[in-house]
Amino acid sequence: MYEPGPSSEEGVVSETEPEPTGVSVSVSVSEEPSASRSSRLTVITVVVVVVAVRAMSRLRRESSRQSVITVELIQFIIQYRAKETQEKKKRRLADEDDELSEVQPDAVPPEVREWLASTFTRQMATSRRKSDEKPKFRSVAHAIRAGIFVDRMYRRVSSSALTAFPPDVVRLLKNLDDWTFDVFALTEAASGQVVKYVAYELFNRYGSIHKFKIAPGILEAFLHRVEEGYCRYRNPYHNNLHAVDVMQTIHYCLCNTGLMNWLTDLEIFASLLAALLHDYEHTGTTNNFHVMSGSETALLYNDRAVLENHHASASFRLLREDEYNILSHLSREEFRELRGLVIEMVLGTDMTNHFQQMKAMRQLLTLQEATIDKQKVLSLVLHCCDISHPAKQWGVHHRWTMLLLEEFFRQGDLEKELGLPFSPLCDRNNTLVAESQICFIDFIVEPSMGVMSDMLELILAPIAPMNKSKPATLVEHETTANSTTNSAIVIPNSGITPSMDKPRDHRSEAKTTAAECLARKSVTGTTASKFNIPKPWLTCLVENKRIWKEQAVKDAEARALATAAEEAAAAAAAEAEESKPETEAADGEQSEAAADPADGAAA
Repeated sequence: MYEPGPSSEEGVVSETEPEPTGVSVSVSVSEEPSASRSSRLTVITVVVVVVAVRAMSRLRRESSRQSVITVELIQFIIQYRAKETQEKKKRRLADEDDELSEVQPDAVPPEVREWLASTFTRQMATSRRKSDEKPKFRSVAHAIRAGIFVDRMYRRVSSSALTAFPPDVVRLLKNLDDWTFDVFALTEAASGQVVKYVAYELFNRYGSIHKFKIAPGILEAFLHRVEEGYCRYRNPYHNNLHAVDVMQTIHYCLCNTGLMNWLTDLEIFASLLAALLHDYEHTGTTNNFHVMSGSETALLYNDRAVLENHHASASFRLLREDEYNILSHLSREEFRELRGLVIEMVLGTDMTNHFQQMKAMRQLLTLQEATIDKQKVLSLVLHCCDISHPAKQWGVHHRWTMLLLEEFFRQGDLEKELGLPFSPLCDRNNTLVAESQICFIDFIVEPSMGVMSDMLELILAPIAPMNKSKPATLVEHETTANSTTNSAIVIPNSGITPSMDKPRDHRSEAKTTAAECLARKSVTGTTASKFNIPKPWLTCLVENKRIWKEQAVKDAEARALATAAEEAAAAAAAEAEESKPETEAADGEQSEAAADPADGAAA
């Protein structure tokens, strides 16, 4: 529709915005009538109408074609996305299988191979590989580098009722910085309350109690409940000792590698808390057992990371109660950050994610300018600490191994009662202990520690020149609850513990640091500036694997002798069965001959 309208200027044509139902153009002309203007207006009107009609026709055709293309495009996208999802799933499983692809089948016992596959990938234990597949393993190549220790500074430790530690506990806690910390000796001195003493000591060392305003009474109640949760099912392995062992190991990684200098106070606190709670209320059975038995926990978490989800959920349910809430003074932002980090780290201990986790980190380490997320770093560190006992000294490692196998065997007994198939390494009568540990070290622990080392050296190299501070240690405790804790400054490798109240001699510290650096260079045999972390686990892994190999030879000989004895016994039994009819026939003939004279006399 076209209407002439008023205009401020003569002969000016103005177009209005098109209406939804059509095209409307308003043409303004001067108020004085004129034949020329009228004819010109008619021509303009006709031209505009023709253009508008053609535009509308073209628009309808384009709209129709667009709808057809859109439908086809949507169908293509749906098919592509479905195919892509299937391909991703296949690639994930293939990647996990690739990690098990470089050792011939006869090099690893089938049961051990099945255990590694079912534990450290997402395959279920009941699944069986096809006969034409060759399970293999690929260990992660890692550089063997000499380590350097961080320079040490100490802070004063606050006093509270919990600092009245028994003397034997204080003596053992002095070794808390060692790579192989004997938690079994500590539990005897602490009357089983290892969580109470070690967790308080570490929270105090890093200043978390003071920085986050944790009330001593609430902390004591919280640690007591955590200890009860770990002891609830009386597990041989996944108990309060394991929680303390992992917490102490992550403490070693934080302070002796310098990782603590890369983290905020809140991240350090979250790391220690995640290590403490990572197996809270563990049932002593595997995720696969929960899935196969259809437990309530498996139903709750839809068969995915069943135990890990429960550990995190149960922990935060405990922290929600006022009498156990050690996080009550955190701001909303701090709590959300800590909660997210703790959940990520605890879920990262799910063993089925092992190969994916290792592969993702190795890919990041190959990038020129790798940016590694802190959550990924701390998740990998906690995962390595969780499986680190084969990298400790033999006495501690062997004891942990026997406890873990006993827990497996108890699960096997339960599976037998429920009519379920045995999970790998859960059959008491058919488990290869030495072989399983050798494979565990070769294909899981050693590669994991190598990836963790490379990762820490990469992220800590830029801050290596910084002075590394170490959390203070409790070296003396009074026997009364209201006593004041004495604090000390310890000069590394010197055995000297001057009082903190005395002025520090920075010149002597500088001399000590210089001497240590020279000693390290002489040990490593290089003056290269590349940053290295200490790796005490390397020698432990070599030694433990050597001992297990010797044990495997002895076990194989014992099995061969037992098999030979069984075969000899079976052969003897078979011969006895064959000779039994002949003996019975001979006895029958003798009895008949003896009976004939008697019959004749009677006649």
